[in-house]
Amino acid sequence: MEGESVKLGRNGGPSGDGRPPLSKPVLSRHSSFVRSRESNVAPPEPQKSTTERCGNDYVPVVRSGACADIGSRHSMEDVYFCCDDFTKHYGVKNFDEEPSAFYGVFDGHGGKHAADFACSNLLKYILQDVDFPMDIEKVISSAFLQTDSAFAEACSDNCSLESGTTALAALVVGRSLIVANAGDCRAVLCRRGKAVEMSRDHKPSCSSELLRIEALGGYVYDGYLNGQLSVARALGDWHMEGLKGPCGPLSAEPEVIVTRLTEEDEFLIMGCDGLWDVFRSQNAVDFARRNLQVHNNPAICCRELVDEALKRKSGDNLSVVIVCFNQKPPPVLTSPRPRVQRSISAEGLKELQGFLDSLSN
Repeated sequence: MEGESVKLGRNGGPSGDGRPPLSKPVLSRHSSFVRSRESNVAPPEPQKSTTERCGNDYVPVVRSGACADIGSRHSMEDVYFCCDDFTKHYGVKNFDEEPSAFYGVFDGHGGKHAADFACSNLLKYILQDVDFPMDIEKVISSAFLQTDSAFAEACSDNCSLESGTTALAALVVGRSLIVANAGDCRAVLCRRGKAVEMSRDHKPSCSSELLRIEALGGYVYDGYLNGQLSVARALGDWHMEGLKGPCGPLSAEPEVIVTRLTEEDEFLIMGCDGLWDVFRSQNAVDFARRNLQVHNNPAICCRELVDEALKRKSGDNLSVVIVCFNQKPPPVLTSPRPRVQRSISAEGLKELQGFLDSLSN
């Protein structure tokens, strides 16, 4: 899959079964995982402006790969999307930022229609917004909500579409990396070999999500939102009673994290929760980094991550996208030799002085 400007999952194109029109070909998925509270991954650096120009001449060179597998499930509900240059592919005018790339992973549940719909329409809403690219964080949040509302309308016309999906999207605009997440997919940046989490898993039992849910009249039972759903944020699911609506506890609003890319940023891993069920963030970064050093091919590396997740008995659909920010493979890191500090006791110093005095006599 490496080398194409646009890559999508399977089952694309318009269909005759009443499903919403898909503007581009597509793929799909579901499930959950509660991470331990301890984490050794670093938080991303704060960013003041998503289009801020930097003092040096570094410009990331993006290339991507993707892979999906049905895993042990009976149906495939995962969808991914890769576009290394949306300016060229979608004919965006008056936009000179380079690179201009968009990636997404959508994890469907209760069917794949919501995942297909989000995959086909999210970027469209981003590019159509008059505030793009001036206020990308606001634009991408608005695009999530517009996609959610548009899917609700599609479901009202055809109830067979009723389903939901988590959504993870990443934009690379110039030197800015913008990641928006609603659900339990995850994006992890490799910064000089260190995992930097660019998203947070939205589990109902997470303390901040639990407070929001309860404030809106919802509850969490056995880790499930209102006893029905294993995620606290998702697109779709309008058919599930008591979850959606202006005061519903299930939110489609994403959390957005922005960071400025530097020469130390090597690649980004985006994956559905089926991957993170069996990989910790640093573990996935270490695995991908070793393999990229061998073949430097993000598409092959995605396949290797999926295969390893299957070996580790992941019980879910699997979708992985890797975005590299350099044409070269990740460098071999050599740790500087620690300086050895030596000291001598007062008694030893006295004996040494006595020995030196004896030599002079």
